[in-house]
Amino acid sequence: MSNLLAGLNDMQKKAVTTTEGAVLVIAGAGSGKTTVITRRIGYIIEQGLAQPWQILAITFTNKAAAEMLERVGKLFPEAAGDMWVKTFHSTCLRMLRRDIDKIGYSSNFNIYDTTDQKRLVKECIATCGFSEENYPVKSVMNAISSAKNRSLSADGFAAENAGDFRGSNYAKMYQLYEKRLKENNALDFDDLLLKTVELFEKYPDVLEYYQRKFKYIMVDEYQDTNHVQYKLVAMLAAKSKNLCVVGDDDQSIYKFRGADITNILDFESQFKDAVNIKLEQNYRSTQNILTAANEVICHNYGRKGKNLWTDSGEGEKITLKAATNQIDEAMYIGGEIEKLVKSGEYAYSDCAVLYRTNAQTRSFEENFTIPYRILSGLRFYDRKEIKDILSYIRVLFNPSDDVNLARIINTPKRGIGDTTISKIAAIAQSVGKSMFDILTDPLYLEPLGRARLKLEEFASMILDLRAMVDKVPLTELFDAIYEKSGYMESLLAEKTAEAMGRIENLDEFKSKAAEYEANVENPTFEGFLDNISLVSDVDNYDEEQNAVVMMTLHSAKGLEFPVVFICGMETGLFPGMMAEMNDEEMEEERRLCYVGITRAKKKLYLTYAQQRMMYGKTESRLPSKFIGEIPATLIYREPDPNARVYHFGADTGSTYVSRTNTLGTKENLNSVLSTFGIGTAASKIASASSAPCEFKKGDKVRHKKFGDGMITEITQTGGDAELEILFDRVGTRKLLSSFAKLEKI
Repeated sequence: MSNLLAGLNDMQKKAVTTTEGAVLVIAGAGSGKTTVITRRIGYIIEQGLAQPWQILAITFTNKAAAEMLERVGKLFPEAAGDMWVKTFHSTCLRMLRRDIDKIGYSSNFNIYDTTDQKRLVKECIATCGFSEENYPVKSVMNAISSAKNRSLSADGFAAENAGDFRGSNYAKMYQLYEKRLKENNALDFDDLLLKTVELFEKYPDVLEYYQRKFKYIMVDEYQDTNHVQYKLVAMLAAKSKNLCVVGDDDQSIYKFRGADITNILDFESQFKDAVNIKLEQNYRSTQNILTAANEVICHNYGRKGKNLWTDSGEGEKITLKAATNQIDEAMYIGGEIEKLVKSGEYAYSDCAVLYRTNAQTRSFEENFTIPYRILSGLRFYDRKEIKDILSYIRVLFNPSDDVNLARIINTPKRGIGDTTISKIAAIAQSVGKSMFDILTDPLYLEPLGRARLKLEEFASMILDLRAMVDKVPLTELFDAIYEKSGYMESLLAEKTAEAMGRIENLDEFKSKAAEYEANVENPTFEGFLDNISLVSDVDNYDEEQNAVVMMTLHSAKGLEFPVVFICGMETGLFPGMMAEMNDEEMEEERRLCYVGITRAKKKLYLTYAQQRMMYGKTESRLPSKFIGEIPATLIYREPDPNARVYHFGADTGSTYVSRTNTLGTKENLNSVLSTFGIGTAASKIASASSAPCEFKKGDKVRHKKFGDGMITEITQTGGDAELEILFDRVGTRKLLSSFAKLEKI
């Protein structure tokens, strides 16, 4: 036997060699799951259980798929080219290019990105006679995507919402959206999965072809699958029964994208005689970091349960910093990174700043004096000039695509006005043809008068470019698009720094085409278009650039850094206010915290601001309850000589640091105390006043935040008085006398 099992721990070996039937591998963060998957593929090939082309390995990002394929290639160089190691979307795209004509589409369909979808949804809202004020584009897109993730067609969605006024209106837009997609011979990203399932359901022979083809199926990041993905995998594995899924229920953080954690939690009940294997040994982080992660996530109920451990030592304590405000927080983090880099032990690229929302980046951008980059800023392919040229490319590939044609018909300006474009679109709709069909038929152009010549010139240019597709190298085709469309000439004529930047981006776009042709065995125009359609932000993450990386906690999943700063660890921000009212939301937020903690290899910093300005409003903040779920013995608290310290009793060993006594209500104090796992304000606050209450029932009082009110009840509790006050504006509130800062009126 080869050395495929060399260096693996016992549970990893079990995951590699358990090849038959359904297998669930619960792989904790940093437990070597990619190694296990690639060795498992190698083991199946080495044992003669299957040929490389009989194995399907699915993951969620192109980057992960490329890494997996590269590792398999090192084990079996002759096998990698025949294997399907792909993302869900690229797997389905390949299947649809082969057989989508069976369900009424042409194989040269385009894939609409978010920008294309927005444009089409806006049209649908207007056509249905609705306003964007009542039906925002984003809410319509979310409703459609959510339905598709549940395998719900437009007609099924309409039936589900029959009798619901607003739901029925969403259904009308969904139905029109689907109709227009088909007329444009286009799919959105959700359709890549949904249409593949539809193809399998309507044509069992196509499904059977793939069931026979793939003897072994492996799915990575299974906790992130939605209902359609579960259905797809179950259908493909129905014949061989050899399905291995790898994931971590504690890292399921994409519910907002349709991910269904029950897919991994219920795997053993969905697939008969499934074997459950847990990978708990971590090869990434120190034990203190892992213990913190274990202690936080154990507060969740909806999980399989595991305990991460490492033999690499305890490591440093977790640093906790209470900042005055978001500016202080940013300057502290920047200063700490400077110290780390000056020590010679770390580079800027070793450090990551993770946050809950993109709105938090402003204070860092305004106060950082260190090199940094923000992941999930404007994507390269979302820049206007790139979107414009992409629209040209998509129209060359699929002339029926009215959405992309409408974008370029007068880009750059060529004297074709909006009125003319609207007339062409109306004619196309009335006769059931595409806009390009109208442009290439003199019969329909005749009534358009003076615009006819310009329209004919545009159509002729597109036809000339289409004749070059797959006959010349991509870089030559790009040059022709830039020249014949007049796009490059229009930018040169501007003679501005912005225009020069756009030209540089277009040159980079052409370089990407050259790179594709150099790295792919049989490059095609279709292949290039598919390749760029499925690129994500994380795929473009360049680990070699020496700069601090800043990103949301969601974007950080799958990455790791020697030093991690998780900022904004405050109640109301992380976890968010909505989570306080919903147990499922709170568990997802806690999983997100777990993901953030386990990105750190050597050093972990947690920071929060005692006051934060967001969305134009400054508010006092309390530390996140997740901080309190980490044992105090694991934490080093940055000293703050200006802070006021509240002691919560000798039995707790915990303190809450605040520069301002703005806790106010009993509920807020109890929130702080529960953050640290201490108990209630009435029984635990050693520093609470024991002076007699200066108020009596019926007193009228004024509160800085809540306004005027009247005391309706007074209860003596723990050396203090709890005041129940009926405020004129906000209703009844309960406040502690010693903290409320009330004024008698």
